[in-house]
Amino acid sequence: MTTRGFYSAVQHRDDPELIMLRARCRQDLLALQELLPELEPYSEPGSDYAWRAVISQTDWQHALTQLAAEIDYPNFKDAVKDQLHKQAYMNVWADLLVLQQWPDQN
Repeated sequence: MTTRGFYSAVQHRDDPELIMLRARCRQDLLALQELLPELEPYSEPGSDYAWRAVISQTDWQHALTQLAAEIDYPNFKDAVKDQLHKQAYMNVWADLLVLQQWPDQN
């Protein structure tokens, strides 16, 4: 999760030099085009993540470095401007709180 959007990054099935970048909504991938101008989102209807893009490992590393450099806030949830994303992130935060409260995890 970032203030730009939510991404799931995995190694491409057919080429280990590539990253399959997945997102729930197109806008999240479009928000990365400022960092990755070559990024071309495409739709994969019926898949677990409807929006995808293929990028090189090197480009993904570059984007992650830039995303890290953008962190200028003391509270992530407050830094997310889009209300739909903020609510989704709050739901994930609440779901993951269970792990912190589970006795075997501490």
